[in-house]
Amino acid sequence: MRPWLLMAAMTCTASAAPDPDDTTGVVDAPAPPWHASHWFNSPPLALADLRGKVVFVRWFMSPACPMCSGSAPALRELHERYAARGLVVVGMYHHKEATPLDPEQVRGWIGHFGYRFPVAIDADWATLKRWWLDGHPHRSYTSVSFLIDAGGVVRYVHKGGLIEPAELADIERRIEALLPARRP
Repeated sequence: MRPWLLMAAMTCTASAAPDPDDTTGVVDAPAPPWHASHWFNSPPLALADLRGKVVFVRWFMSPACPMCSGSAPALRELHERYAARGLVVVGMYHHKEATPLDPEQVRGWIGHFGYRFPVAIDADWATLKRWWLDGHPHRSYTSVSFLIDAGGVVRYVHKGGLIEPAELADIERRIEALLPARRP
């Protein structure tokens, strides 16, 4: 191998740090089943039961999380704007409080956020780990969102944090592309 080519290869390899925004193996892959308990605003749902619908899943925690509180209006808006056209918004609560998990406290937070869509508790983060965190120690946000098409394939990941207005507009464009066209 030519010395300059070897140096270039070594430089690229040495500088390659894990990408916390990497969605390899997630986007364009089937969404795994979720393991959720304590459903609110809905009977228990299985992801397989939602085939034929577009699904937007968002992990959140208590109102103490500014990103969760700040993104609540976006989630309500998605539900209100697109539920009649086939979008199912699903909230997944993941417990980060120092106190033990109390489903009644979670029910109160769901009311505080004004969520009228299905919400479940992701106990021990089982689904969050399987869908996002396992094998990816550099992914820092746990308030992640997944957009799943009617066939059950993940088409987009909002990697967490606050859903900003520009990001919401992008999410809505993606939802529009997956939903059936409006009839005049």
